[in-house]
Parts: sequence; C-alpha cells; structure tokens
Amino acid sequence: MSVSVEHQMTEIYCFVDEFLQTHPTLARWRRSPHAQPQFSDAEVLTIALLQGVLAVATLKQTYRLVARNWRSAFPTLPTYTQWVARVHQLWPQVGRVLAATCRHASSAARLYLIDSKPIPLCAPIRHGRVRLLRDEGAYFGKTSKGWFFGFKLHLLRHIQGRVLNIILTPGNLDDRDPAGALMQTVDGGVTLGDLGYRGPECADSLAEEAGMLLITRDRAPMHKFVLSQVRQGIETAFSQLWWRFVDRVFSRSWRGLWNTIQLKVLFYNLVHAGIVTV
Repeated sequence: MSVSVEHQMTEIYCFVDEFLQTHPTLARWRRSPHAQPQFSDAEVLTIALLQGVLAVATLKQTYRLVARNWRSAFPTLPTYTQWVARVHQLWPQVGRVLAATCRHASSAARLYLIDSKPIPLCAPIRHGRVRLLRDEGAYFGKTSKGWFFGFKLHLLRHIQGRVLNIILTPGNLDDRDPAGALMQTVDGGVTLGDLGYRGPECADSLAEEAGMLLITRDRAPMHKFVLSQVRQGIETAFSQLWWRFVDRVFSRSWRGLWNTIQLKVLFYNLVHAGIVTV
C-alpha cells in the first residue's frame, strides 16, 4: 500500500518541529528574541523537504504543488518569494538538523564508503559561456560520463547507507584531497573507495590522521571481485534514491546551492533512517 503525501508531510513536520523545540537557541537568529512568525520555521522546512517526496526538480515546483494541493495544511502560507527567502535564511538550522541525522549507532560496524558526485550547474551545451558561481569556486571537472561545470559533492557513507559527512569542492579537485576532512565525523574503521582514492599517500594519510584503513581495488587485487560486489550492491540501492535528490541543483547563489544540497541529503537520511516512510 502506497504512503500518502499527507502522511509523509506529517512525519517530516513532527521530526523537524520536535528538533527545533528541543534546540530553542536555533531561533535566536532573528533580530527580536520575542519574534514568533505566524508561519513557523518547522513549516518552512517541511515544505522544502517535500521536494524529495514529490520528486520535482526545484523548490519553486515544490511550493506551487503544496500551494495548489495542500493549502489547508499551511493556512498562513506566505508568497513564494517570502518562503524561499526564509528557507535560505535557515541554512544554519538545516545544517544542524542534518548533523543530527549524520550519526550511526555505536554498536554498528565501522565500515564506510567514500565517494563523490558531480553537481553540474548547467547543461554541457553552455560550457563555452557559463559564468555561474565562478567566483565561488565552480570549475570544470570530468567523470566517467564526461565533462561538467560546477562542483563535486564528496560523501562519507556508512555501509548501511546513511550519509555521515559531506563536503562541497570545485569540480576539478582531486577526490583524495578532502578525504581526511570527511573522516572527522567517525572514529576509525575501514573505508572502501573506488580508484579515485588509489595511491599509498592517501591511504597512509588516512591511517595516520583518522585511524582509517582505506581499501581500493588496486590495494587488494586478490579481493577485487568481493569489493566490487559490495560496492555494486550498495551503489545500486543508493542510486535508486540519490537521483531524486542531488542529481541536479538549480541555484544561482552559493548559499542557495549549499542549502539545497543540505536539504536533499537530509531528506535522504530521513528516508534511510525510517523517519520518513516511502
């Protein structure tokens, strides 16, 4: 039996509202400490997270669908311009909520995967004249599927699928450069990586700085088939969800880009943790 949008909306709202009420200091960003907007922060973020539920490309499409079909659930809904401005004002709060989902049980296996995903800012046909976010670090990068212009999203995931840390870098940055920073949220263990992380320098650095054993196919040729099977199974499950969230981000500012990515990863974690039913 399929789950209704209303049910998923309620699950998202309850989680976000409970978190914000548990952390009242997150509301102190407003000029007045007594400010209580009619349309709450929990409602603002609930609509933004519904993008994953509705599987649409932009926040604007999400807002329009909510305004057209579920207006009764948000009786004080502001205009789109007011709402999206609130969404991006709340980017520190989104980061805090996301951080709360980037954890795993202490009893869980300390087995991780490290990976990167391209975040293209435009279609390849516009590569010759694109200038979007160049000053913020956007640059050309290359994957197995070809060239793109934009950023790279580097991820550390638990073997069971939850994203534990993310870092956004220019598209041309070597995957090995942010690997150490990604490991700061975990305490040692074993990480599986693709050939983008090959080489003794990266492995030795992770072992020394983070107590992490990095395994790539070139370091374990005898177990190449086993490693490929493990990664393939997880990549398949991950990709089935990932395309709905971070395959393309439509933003024209750094804050909008980063906040949108955080929201999409947050929704992915909520789904994977079972907080939101799909």
